[in-house]
Amino acid sequence: MGRVTPDSRLGAPTLDAMTDQPSRRRHSPAVYRRRRLVVLLAIIAIGASIWLLIAQPWQGSAADNTTSSQTASQEAASDLPVPGSTSSESTPGATDAAATPDASATPTVTPCLESNITVVPLTDKTSYGSGENPQLSIRLTNDGETDCSLNVGTSAQKFEITSGSDTWWRSTDCQSEPSDMVVMLAAGQTVESAAPLEWDRTRSSVSTCDDESRPRAPGGGATYNLTVEIGGIPSLEEAMFLLY
Repeated sequence: MGRVTPDSRLGAPTLDAMTDQPSRRRHSPAVYRRRRLVVLLAIIAIGASIWLLIAQPWQGSAADNTTSSQTASQEAASDLPVPGSTSSESTPGATDAAATPDASATPTVTPCLESNITVVPLTDKTSYGSGENPQLSIRLTNDGETDCSLNVGTSAQKFEITSGSDTWWRSTDCQSEPSDMVVMLAAGQTVESAAPLEWDRTRSSVSTCDDESRPRAPGGGATYNLTVEIGGIPSLEEAMFLLY
């Protein structure tokens, strides 16, 4: 029989074979930190996108602005400003800031047609005693089928009182600080003066606004008529009243 020598054994790994395998290289801690930061930022971005899609915060701001504009327009058309006068017996505060137009609330609808607007002169009574002064107002109605815009400011208003062919008083003779005020009138909407304008029963003229000795209108049952105009549209009827 032949002898088996140590060199004839097979399958035993040698040191050279073991050292041929490549070793795994570990990354530095800084690399792992950067990777975690990237993942965290991606999660935050995804979460923010989902919140914006669900909450839609921009819709709330737009709705608030629309509501504010609509409210301002409705308030502007709810009543008419009152022309001021230098007379001591005129309505106080008639030309205050409330009559100043708000540019942000000015409507952009089609201007009103005279054929669609009805203007009516109003007095608080049909007869007045010797110590009573007539209170004058305007009623304005949009008889059209669509909304429209009209200048109803004090610069566009005119009150006139006559007795027969004699013109006794005009609100424009001694009006102070007239201003424009363009408002939207909804279809079918009716508005009136915010407060009445008082006539002191004297004859007006541009040269006697500060004159306390202006001629007084006769009483004793004398008949007078009020006509008005607003936005260039005159009233088609008169309001008759008596002075005693």
